[in-house]
Amino acid sequence: MDKVSPATRKTALAVTTLGSFLTSFMGSSINVALPIIGKEFAIDAIVLSWIATSYLLAAAMFLVPFGRIADIYGRKKIFTYGVILYTFSSFLTAIAQSALILILFRVLQGISGAMIFSTGAAMLISVFPPQQRGRVLGINVSAVYIGLSTGPFLGGILTQHLGWRSIFAISVIVGVAIVLLIYSKLEGEWVEADGETFDFTGSLIYAIALTMVMFGFSSLPSVFGTIMIIGGIAFIFLFIKWELHTRHPVLDMNLFKNNTVFTFSNLAALINYSATFAVTFIVSLYLQYIKGISPQSAGIILISQPVTMALFSPIAGRMSDKIQPQVIASWGMAFTTIGLLLLTFLHLHTSILFIITCLIFIGFGIALFSSPNTNAVMSSVHKKYYGVASGILGTMRLTGQAFSMGIVTLILAVHMGRVQITPLYFDRFLQSSQTAFIIFTLLCFGGIFASLARGKIHR
Repeated sequence: MDKVSPATRKTALAVTTLGSFLTSFMGSSINVALPIIGKEFAIDAIVLSWIATSYLLAAAMFLVPFGRIADIYGRKKIFTYGVILYTFSSFLTAIAQSALILILFRVLQGISGAMIFSTGAAMLISVFPPQQRGRVLGINVSAVYIGLSTGPFLGGILTQHLGWRSIFAISVIVGVAIVLLIYSKLEGEWVEADGETFDFTGSLIYAIALTMVMFGFSSLPSVFGTIMIIGGIAFIFLFIKWELHTRHPVLDMNLFKNNTVFTFSNLAALINYSATFAVTFIVSLYLQYIKGISPQSAGIILISQPVTMALFSPIAGRMSDKIQPQVIASWGMAFTTIGLLLLTFLHLHTSILFIITCLIFIGFGIALFSSPNTNAVMSSVHKKYYGVASGILGTMRLTGQAFSMGIVTLILAVHMGRVQITPLYFDRFLQSSQTAFIIFTLLCFGGIFASLARGKIHR
């Protein structure tokens, strides 16, 4: 740790923070553009949701394998390749001429996003000492929320004045800047599992299992969806059996078996993201369809949540260096539950001020939860597993986000069917929204207890 220069630490923080900003900006800005994309390609709400879900599914499939690859071959190397591929895929997405091609390029974005997600936190933990981890992770998480903040605002402006494709063009520019910074300023490499072999078989089983479960969940209530979920669960058991007997597993099961902090922190992350990610998707559609607000105005309203997250995440991160993360994170889960509960009362004439208040509650709760929870996960494992731990936490985040979108997709399918959102279906859309927020509230309430159950970390 002492061999790492202050300049290298600052550059590592800068490139990982920009990487976090890039991926989160894309995720939030595309939500504002979805109604315009839906009109251009004349697609229904179900297909529209796959523009977001396809990215999450692809990223979740590859997070743990890329985390392991980074531990073996170098975290900076995988991070750099990830940014390059993300930049290229953003360019391809900007020129997509159909909904199918757009979704396919979003899959490529998801794969490259996994390379960034699985290495960012691992790089920071590799170069900063334990007493500074909460602070730098808080800064990194704050960058995520700054991306989420500027995404709806800039995304709304860009979509309204230059078209939705301009969002991806901005991502290309940011990606090029990160690559130039890496090659000109970031020295060194971090390899903690050098010489170990990569578990291709385990990674393949893992990808199949995750794909079947997540795709099956989004296909409910069809028989095909049920079969996919059952098949996915069978592959999960096969994956666990394989990993317990292979010499160099892609995911060491002892990380869960012998580490309560690691296990429950990841479970809490899965629940938190499952309960909160689709909030922006629902509220964005509500504002633009039900309230008739422009993409730019909707973006300004939606910005209230991530701005709150960006402001309080560094503070929560610093607090987690001094106070046990479980305490701060559990309070965060409680505040998020309150915000989600308030949104269950959403109706045709709900005021904009009420919606902003709900989003601020949720944003404050997520800020208190996220960086302390990340600190707990990364501080609970040996440095040999930083990449895998970062990948697992990222998988919990993206799997949770995909489940969140899957819940909404399922509810829309049940209440509305495969139709475009028009005034004729506004009542059904509102029923769908209320049902979703009730489910999210119950999920988040249960997450409070998962967060409390993790126990203390040993510094």
